[in-house]
Amino acid sequence: MLTVLSTEIVNLAPLRTQIGNTLRPQSITMVDKMQTRASSARVFRSRIPTLLVSMFATFASIYVAGRLWQDSENRVYLIKELDRVIGQGRSVISVDDTLKIIACREQHKKLSALEMELAAARQEGFTSMRSTEINGTDYKRRPLVVIGIFTTFGRKNNRDAIRKAWMGTGAALKKTENEKGIIARFVIGRSANRGDSLDRAIDNENRQTKDFIILDTHVEAPEEFPKKAKLFFAHAAEEWNAEFYSKVNDDVYVNIDALGATLATHLDKPRVYMGCMKSGEVFSEPSQKWYEPEWWKFGDKKSYFRHASGEMYVISQALAKFVSINRAILRTYAHDDISVGSWFIGIDVKHVDEAKFCCSSWTGGAICAGV
Repeated sequence: MLTVLSTEIVNLAPLRTQIGNTLRPQSITMVDKMQTRASSARVFRSRIPTLLVSMFATFASIYVAGRLWQDSENRVYLIKELDRVIGQGRSVISVDDTLKIIACREQHKKLSALEMELAAARQEGFTSMRSTEINGTDYKRRPLVVIGIFTTFGRKNNRDAIRKAWMGTGAALKKTENEKGIIARFVIGRSANRGDSLDRAIDNENRQTKDFIILDTHVEAPEEFPKKAKLFFAHAAEEWNAEFYSKVNDDVYVNIDALGATLATHLDKPRVYMGCMKSGEVFSEPSQKWYEPEWWKFGDKKSYFRHASGEMYVISQALAKFVSINRAILRTYAHDDISVGSWFIGIDVKHVDEAKFCCSSWTGGAICAGV
């Protein structure tokens, strides 16, 4: 029995081998198919983003093309409108041209206002009639000129003569200020012996007349006149917002109506230095009356540069402020008229040689005269 079974098993071995050979290729074929399907799936998945990018690019191209087409239509429309406007005789004005036109109109308005003010000034005592404004409120009339009458100790008689002749006192002084815009003050420093009888006499006089500018930091002395001029212009520019500032000696008669009329014609000049212009000899000998210690600075010909006579001269507000700002570094020479002229020789200033300021010769229409 066992022998028979062994024989059968042996006979079945070839059959098993044949079945195994038959099944192996089939299993290999199924594995290959599964791998192929997986690969196809990966390929399909990788094509989806590419497709989306292609669609987005297509839509973007369509959008951009549409906008370009719309812009081109707008440009064509604008060109047609431009042609139509030009064809009707109108002009195309740039932004710069428009701003220039606006500026010109503003300047024209200012010019018209100044002409009206000048006409009013001529009718009301030649005052400038221009006012200072704060927050749009007209609160104070700007003076036309501040006159500083340079005086010294012991010359009360001269001051009284000036008050009586043309300056006025009390109500008359105020009326000249309010109606003509002309402010006049005597200018004096302090005694070398501070608080002595000279100082007390000036203080007493000022309490009665109230018409002094007392320069407390200045020592009154003939050789200090140039520094006195500098301090006066600086003080006056800080105290009054005037159009002009004038220096006058205390032996000069001033025709304030003629002065106002002349100054009114120079309101359009921002930096003006006005007077009886001269150019005299530079004296280099100490024994001479008008000795100039620094004579060598004025060249070999020993002649001063052009400057206004010291009896009376006028400077505009801008120049007075220039003196006030630079007072610490402005050089002074032996005489106040030379010193003042030197300050303006190197800057952009309009020098006005006006014969009416030549006080040595009294003529019709003259502004000043020596007395």
